[in-house]
Amino acid sequence: MIYLENMSKTYPTRHGVRPIIENANMIIRPGEKIGILGRNGAGKSTMIRLISGAELPTAGRVVRTMSVSWPLAFGGAFQTSLTGLDNLRFISRIYGVDADAGIGFVEDFAELGIYLREPVSKYSAGMLARLAFAISMTVEFDCFLIDEVISVGDRRFHDKCHVELFQKRADRAMIFVSHDAGYIREHCQRAAVLSQGKLTVFEDLDEAYAVYDRTIS
Repeated sequence: MIYLENMSKTYPTRHGVRPIIENANMIIRPGEKIGILGRNGAGKSTMIRLISGAELPTAGRVVRTMSVSWPLAFGGAFQTSLTGLDNLRFISRIYGVDADAGIGFVEDFAELGIYLREPVSKYSAGMLARLAFAISMTVEFDCFLIDEVISVGDRRFHDKCHVELFQKRADRAMIFVSHDAGYIREHCQRAAVLSQGKLTVFEDLDEAYAVYDRTIS
C-alpha cells in the first residue's frame, strides 16, 4: 500500500512561498492502476516525485509498504560523470539486483549502442529517458510511476514499453500522469484530479474527467 497523509509541498519564490500541493490524501492498493489528471503546471510531476521519494513533502507524509519505482523515463538521478553501464551497476547495487543479468536487456531495450559505455553527460534527453526506462525494468517494483512516458521515443519504442509494463507486469500497481484521456481510461480503474493544489480522488473515471474538463475550460 501507499498512503498519502495530509501531504503538502511548497516552494520558495521571490514573491514568497508558493503552495503546490495542499493536504493531499490518497491510498494506492497493490495491483491498482490510478491516473492523476491536471492542467500544465498543476503539480502532477511534483506529486509523482513525492510518491517516489525523490522529493520530500513540506508537511504530512508518504507511507510506503510496497516498493515504488522512480518516475519512468526520469533520468535526473543518474550520475552524469558515469557511463550508462556504470549507472546500471550502481542502481542495481542499491536495489540488490544482479547488474550483469540486466546488461543484455538494457542494451537491447534502450538501443544506445556504443553510448551505453559513454558518460551520461553526453546523452540527449531522449537517450536519458530510454536508459532510465530500461534500467527501471530490471528492478521488479511493486508499483510503477509513469509520468508521460509514452511521449518518449517513436511508436516502436512505445510498443516495447507497452509489452514490458502492461503485459509482463500487469499485476503491479501503477500511478499514471498523462494528458491522454484514452490512455488513462484504458489502463486505470480510478483517477484523481489535481487543481489549485487540491487533490480530489474519484472512483468513477467519467466523473473525474468531467471535473478535469472544467478545470481546463
